[in-house]
Amino acid sequence: MNWFLGISSYVITWWIVLFAVLPFGVRHAEKGDPGHAAGAPADPRLKLKLAVTTALASVVWLLAYEAIHLDLVNFRGT
Repeated sequence: MNWFLGISSYVITWWIVLFAVLPFGVRHAEKGDPGHAAGAPADPRLKLKLAVTTALASVVWLLAYEAIHLDLVNFRGT
């Protein structure tokens, strides 16, 4: 795996994990809260979710890298 494929696969992994992490811990804002949409979360905690996403994506990427490096997964066709 070269550096371009490594970085691009990490970015794709990061975005997939982000969309999996975003719904966790969402509580809707109260109805009388001015300035919020009806389905907007009261406290989205985005910094925490970005940190969790980065940690989980790093673990998933490292596991995938090791599986490819040790030839547990082969994408070369033979």
